[in-house]
Amino acid sequence: MMAFRKSPRWLRMGRELLRDCRGIAATEFAVIVPLMLLMFFGTIEFSSGIAVSRKLTLVARTLSDLTSQATSVSNTDLSNFTATGKAILTPYGSVPLKSTITELYVDPSTLAARVQWSQGSSPRGVGTTVTIPSALQVGGTYLIFSEVSYLYMPTIGYVMAKTGVNLTDFAYTRPRQALCVIYPTPSGAMPSCPTS
Repeated sequence: MMAFRKSPRWLRMGRELLRDCRGIAATEFAVIVPLMLLMFFGTIEFSSGIAVSRKLTLVARTLSDLTSQATSVSNTDLSNFTATGKAILTPYGSVPLKSTITELYVDPSTLAARVQWSQGSSPRGVGTTVTIPSALQVGGTYLIFSEVSYLYMPTIGYVMAKTGVNLTDFAYTRPRQALCVIYPTPSGAMPSCPTS
């Protein structure tokens, strides 16, 4: 009769460990949860960034649209337009919003767009040129050009940029009530539109 030899204890324990499935769920949970949280917060941050970008587009369009509806604007008007733009950003903070409203004149001989007046966070110098799309290069016409920028700070910086994401947008509109929009509002008779 042949005697069976008992397997070593460490080999038996190894086999039992391979058959034991009690800790698999906890291990899977520990591995998957950080990835799922990263995806969850990343989706929230990305969605908020897209929402702010969309609102910023509305702000740019609103600023140029409100300005183009007037025959002349004053500093009070421009402040009110900016306040309206800040209100559009609700519920996001309006402090990092920077906006500039500029009137451009398209020279009939060169089709270069020159600044007539500019007010806001980063006003452009009078007489400087601005590159505009070729479809808007109609000589002898005026354009209201609004530029906005916003520093979007993610709630959880580790998912996106820790220092924030700088969002920008701009819009062009043509004056609606007159050939141009005069700034500042004159006290007497309305002057003719400047061309230099």
